[in-house]
Amino acid sequence: MAKSAKTFRPKARVPKGLRDTGAAQVRAEAEMLGKIKAVYESYGFDPLDTSALEYADALGKFLPDEDRPNEGVFSFQDDDEQWLSLRYDLTAPLARFVAENYDGLPKPFRRYQSGPVWRNEKPGPGRFRQFTQCDADIVGAPVVAADAEMCMMGADVLEALDIPRGQYRIRVNNRKVLDGLLETIGISVEAEDRTHMTVLRSIDKFDKLGRKGVELLLGDGRKDESGDFTKGAGLKPDQIATVLDYVESGLAQASADRAAVLEGWGKVVGDSAIGLEGIEELREMDALFTAAGYGTDRIEFNSWIVRGLGYYTGPVFEAELLIETKDEKGNTVTFGSVGSGGRYDGLIERFKGVKVPATGFSVGVSRLQAALQMLPGAKSETRNDVVVVLTLDADNMAGYQAMTRELREAGVRAEMYLGGSGMRAQMKYADKRGAPVTVIEGEDERAQGMVTLKDLILGTEVSREIEDNAEWRESQAAQVTVPRGEMVTAVKAILEKHGLLHRG
Repeated sequence: MAKSAKTFRPKARVPKGLRDTGAAQVRAEAEMLGKIKAVYESYGFDPLDTSALEYADALGKFLPDEDRPNEGVFSFQDDDEQWLSLRYDLTAPLARFVAENYDGLPKPFRRYQSGPVWRNEKPGPGRFRQFTQCDADIVGAPVVAADAEMCMMGADVLEALDIPRGQYRIRVNNRKVLDGLLETIGISVEAEDRTHMTVLRSIDKFDKLGRKGVELLLGDGRKDESGDFTKGAGLKPDQIATVLDYVESGLAQASADRAAVLEGWGKVVGDSAIGLEGIEELREMDALFTAAGYGTDRIEFNSWIVRGLGYYTGPVFEAELLIETKDEKGNTVTFGSVGSGGRYDGLIERFKGVKVPATGFSVGVSRLQAALQMLPGAKSETRNDVVVVLTLDADNMAGYQAMTRELREAGVRAEMYLGGSGMRAQMKYADKRGAPVTVIEGEDERAQGMVTLKDLILGTEVSREIEDNAEWRESQAAQVTVPRGEMVTAVKAILEKHGLLHRG
């Protein structure tokens, strides 16, 4: 007798570097995005949504790890053999959109956008291959006042999310200053010289790796904890010393007067024309920050801010949280960067053949949301706001449906239990759903024209204080029976008591 073929069953697993997002986090991110977008709107930005897929040649080669296979993006060929790629950020698609619609757009053009992006990079703790960004960009503004506005808006975004002043910093640098530094040590800033970007990306890792780690990256290279080796920039010892001295001297001055920082940087760049131009741009930005009341407790100049993407051409900035907290292992951690941006005057030129000035700011939504959840006093949402109407009598489904409809029409989120189980299982379901209230109408209640409401939040609180079953049976604090006609009013009163009635 022939054996029957074994049925193939795929293993249920999320792809490496990706994750699923539950209801509580989805809601929290939506609430956070609403606050961010409100700030963007207040600055005059309009929404835009671009395609998640772009032709690979439109995205360019600008990722920090462009030496990796696939240049850091997920790509495939379509049926006419053209390569398509999932967008790795929201800026490159914006450049394509502006170039495609250039004549019809007001200039400067202000837009904001939120959505997922994908990077074919090595995943790690808190580092995913898909994450959400929320960007605002100004295209067609050549003045550094646009860059200054981006930095001030970044500070306003963090404060709109209730992050206290002094617990964050917008840190600013200028790629022209860094180019001036490299000129002084004999490193070409031409696009074809890959040493240039290797040095900049090494500096960009100073906050994570410290002096020793960056020293290795500026030299022959560095092996990380997993054993992976990153080839270094190959600088000479005196060149490495000059770069590290610049970074560390800038750090020492970062919290000081911004003008003092620029004075120190001026000594570093010497007679470099590009370096001096960058310092002058930062000096103008400093005047704008000061006039608007943004002191060094909100915006500072910082030597290690580089931004790894290759398309930045001028001022660059990062939004960093300074608050320390404990991770799941009890270790003290600092949140670090939750947003970034800068000027990219050459990106649209790839399409148009002429320079189109642009600058932007991007919030790393997933990372910022994770940070907010770790802040002292952050809410740990275990309760939903959906009311569950139990269905205890199969012959009365129409009645239960009517109750559910009444609640919905009164602005209450409500669902009718549809699982087909008994009361005990239905109550377990409601508790697992995090429901604050259940509506119960059995035969006895219906005969009397009454309904019973169980306050599951209060019930949980009471159960912590009750020590035996007799006391539990005698306690009616978490349960109330009301006339059927007063059901909606009574349910809303319970929700209002727990602050759930008008929650967004």
